[in-house]
This record gives sequence, C-alpha cells and structure tokens, in this order.
Amino acid sequence: MKANLLTLGLVTLLLQVPIFAQDRTTVNATNNEISDNLDLRAVASIFGDSKDLQDFEQRLNDPENQISNLDLNFDRQVDYLRVIEAVEKNTHLIILQAVLEKDVFQDVATIEVERDRNNKVQVQVVGDIYMYGQNYIYEPVYVHTPLIYNVFWVNNYNPYYSPYYFNYYPTYYYAWTPYPVYRYRRNVHVHINQYNYYNYSENRRSTRAVAMHTTRRNNGYERKYPSQSFSTRNKVTNRHALENTRNSSVRVATNTTRNASSTRGNVQSNNSMNSVKTNASTPVVRFNNGNNSVRNTTPTPVVRNAASNNSVRNTANTTVRNITPTVRNTTSQNTTRNYSQAQPSRSGQQSSTVKQSNTTRNTGTGNRS
Repeated sequence: MKANLLTLGLVTLLLQVPIFAQDRTTVNATNNEISDNLDLRAVASIFGDSKDLQDFEQRLNDPENQISNLDLNFDRQVDYLRVIEAVEKNTHLIILQAVLEKDVFQDVATIEVERDRNNKVQVQVVGDIYMYGQNYIYEPVYVHTPLIYNVFWVNNYNPYYSPYYFNYYPTYYYAWTPYPVYRYRRNVHVHINQYNYYNYSENRRSTRAVAMHTTRRNNGYERKYPSQSFSTRNKVTNRHALENTRNSSVRVATNTTRNASSTRGNVQSNNSMNSVKTNASTPVVRFNNGNNSVRNTTPTPVVRNAASNNSVRNTANTTVRNITPTVRNTTSQNTTRNYSQAQPSRSGQQSSTVKQSNTTRNTGTGNRS
C-alpha cells in the first residue's frame, strides 16, 4: 500500500513540473549527412601549408590532426584518404579518394591547380557531386605563397600517386573512431588557417581539369548506394544551399526562443506592475490600542483610534482635524480639561475673551470645585 502511494506521489510530482523548459529549441544537423564529416576549407588550409603532395597526404591522414571524419564503409573506423595526381600542361588535378575495400575507392573531393600565361595560380577545392552536390567549390586565397607551388612546374615533374591501399597504410597512420559531428567541427576548426580567405564559388575555372576528372573518377560508394546522392538525401542542390537552410532554421529557432522569453518577461513585468499599483492604491488602517498596533490593507482612509486620544485623519485633497476632549485617568485623581475657543465679537466695544475652566478634583476624602 505504501509503495503504491509513493508511486502515485512521484507521478503527481512529475506531472506538476513546469513546461517552460520546453521552450528551448535545438536544431541539429541532418542525421547521417556524410558531407558533414570532411570540411573542404580545412583541406584547402593544409594544402597551402604542405611542401609537396606526399606531405599533404600525411597531414590529411595524421591521427593527431584528424582532418577527416569519414566512415563510408561503416566499420566504425575513419577511412584512409589517398591522394593521386594527374597533370596536363599547366593544370594539376589532385584527387582525394576514400579507401573502402580492396580495389574499391570513392572520390570525395578534387583540388584543381592551374597557372595562366601571367604565372598567376588559381586553386579550387571541389566537392564530389555525390558527396557535396553540384558545384560546391572553395577558392582559397593564401596569405603566403604555398611552398607546394615550387615543385609543380619544374622540369621532369612526376605526378604523385599514393602507394597505399586497403590494409596497407603508412607507419604514422592508425584508424580512429569517428566523432559526433558537433565534436568534429569543433576539432577541425582549429586546423583552419584563419589568415587565409576561403571564397565560395559555383563556377569551375579549369575546363581541362573537368575533362581530366571525368576519365579518372572512382565512385565505389556511389555504386553501392545509387539512390543516396546529395540532392536525394537533402532535397537541395548542394551543401552550400543546405548550410543556408540550416542557418535559417537556427535563426528562426533563436528568434522564437527570444520572443517566448520576452513574452514571459513582459507578463511577469506587467504582473509586478499591477501588484505594485494595487498595493499603492490600498490605504493602510491602523488600530492602536496602547502599544499594540495592527495593520489592515483595506480601501478606506487612514483612521487612528486610541483609548487616550481619538483623532480622525482624512488624506484626500484636504486635511481635516477634529480634536475631541482628552481624558486622563489616574488612580489618585481624575482631571478633565475642556478647552473651547470662542471667536471674539465686536459691537462697538472691545471684544472680550471668555475662558471657562472647570476643574474637578476628586480625592479620597472630599471634592473641591
């Protein structure tokens, strides 16, 4: 019986918990969105810090940096990203491929580097269409000229091709468990050089690089899940549109939360003001009986009633005082004093003042008047 009563009491307590905490709105990223797990700005940043493509591949897969958080084969380990390069004239196409199984790779992004006739170098980091949607591109503007440029246009340059594949990785590499997306974003943000600029674009500048990638693209993950392209997963064109949608949702949620908080604050403020006004408009009545006093908040004027002194005060626009006779009682004598004032009158003679004083003394043996 006691157990049933205790259970009933707990249920009642839970039902009475205030619901205001439910006003907090949290907008989470789309579940299982694979493009959340590799920030192309971080890729562009470490590319500008690398001395060559071998160094770039090491930075990309360094377990200390954890630039990538991709797990496309669902083995609870971050996939190794290999780097391969193709060169035609002044165009370098650098492809980043996730190693999934034996002889199975998935392109995740490309870095297209091209030098024009004026020796000006243009770099674009392009997300794979299946992974990031169509034309998701960042153009890094480096604060310092990358060292990697010095090796691209030398005589007898050999394109880089990663020697690593499934279950064969460099000694510095070991697999780690993927992080939750929010933690990955916080980690990878530290590795983005904030002195550089990362301009978003939807136009690929090198037509040669586009043609080169068409014949070299690997899509092992896409072939396994052909109906899970970016546009199908998210109902938008590319990741940039998805980010705008998320930001709009966050702003709407933030404004909704602020409006709810403001509304609650205004209601509380109005209630406080009404309470103050009610208390201010309610007069106070004091009943004095000797040394004891009682306060009662009733909507009547101030009235003071004493056994030895009766006075009435009306605190309207004018003040009226009416003094009644004062009676003092003692054990040995009773004295009554009555003072009245008569207004002087003149009828051809000087006005006279009439004072009347009656004093009665009462003692234990007799009376005197």
